[in-house]
Amino acid sequence: MTSSQKHTVIYDTDPGVDDAMALYFAMAHPDIDVVGITTTFGNVSVEQATTNALYLTALAGRTIPVTRGVATPWFKDAEAPPAHIHGADGLGNLGTRKLVVQTIDPRSSAQFIVDMARARPGEITLVAVGPLGNLSLALALEPTLPTLLREVVIMGGTVIEPGNVSPVAEANIWNDPHAADRVFTAGWKLTMVGLDVTHRVVVLLSLFEKIARRQQHPATDALCHAVEFYARFYSGLYKHLASTPGCFAHDLLAFIYLAKPELFTLDTKAVRVATDGLAQGQTIVNRRDFINYPQVGWEKAKPRTQVCMEVDASACVQLFENTMMGNWLPPS
Repeated sequence: MTSSQKHTVIYDTDPGVDDAMALYFAMAHPDIDVVGITTTFGNVSVEQATTNALYLTALAGRTIPVTRGVATPWFKDAEAPPAHIHGADGLGNLGTRKLVVQTIDPRSSAQFIVDMARARPGEITLVAVGPLGNLSLALALEPTLPTLLREVVIMGGTVIEPGNVSPVAEANIWNDPHAADRVFTAGWKLTMVGLDVTHRVVVLLSLFEKIARRQQHPATDALCHAVEFYARFYSGLYKHLASTPGCFAHDLLAFIYLAKPELFTLDTKAVRVATDGLAQGQTIVNRRDFINYPQVGWEKAKPRTQVCMEVDASACVQLFENTMMGNWLPPS
């Protein structure tokens, strides 16, 4: 893949501060066309995620179909949203919001994914940055979905980097591990953008302030407010962010990978997800696939996933800045 290709995207998301960063980058990038937003529980409830998706698109002057998706995990008990990380509203507690008039598409998120894939076979990339229940349900509705989508890019999981909700698990996968394992074994072209790379890319609060000054727009003001809340959490947790507040790129990197995959080093291996016990949510990568493991679940025929292992962090930040500084917003 080259970075000059156009990408028609359905964005599966649980906004979420870094989800908002990713959405606005996608809107700003000339080679990315977001044709639908499907929401899920995760950083917030699915109801709040839907509200946030509608609000963020309207604030940026865009009309994009938004659908409400799964509200709970497939099997495990649901967890309370991490309000201490993203704010109670998912966007750093924005307070009073501007009135928006956009309405939700009546279809479920899974049905929307299936409908769009059937209508435009081979054209649509699914970028998923939350728990993977919508994709799992869409697979149940349309078993041939892996042949209908162009590709799937997931922000989730980790191989070597420690987890962020347990010693081994990343939050999106841990939130719905059964759905995630189904997605990793479905057989589509799949890329995992996990903590091994997202914890290498820090975007400073000062950059968001610079973007807000350049754009002078309610959308970038809201994003800057949300990132300030988000950065306070990370600055209190990681010593290297205490003196220069910022946050990990996380969901943003899924779209940066899509726009410029040459910034990443990939390893292509089979991936499975631990669905219970102390390792629940761990993305287990068969890094020695030359060995014929006898255990059920590691057969040679299992689908392979492209796993991002290394990243050019400074180039990612520069691409984000250059893109966000462009003329992508309507007059406020």
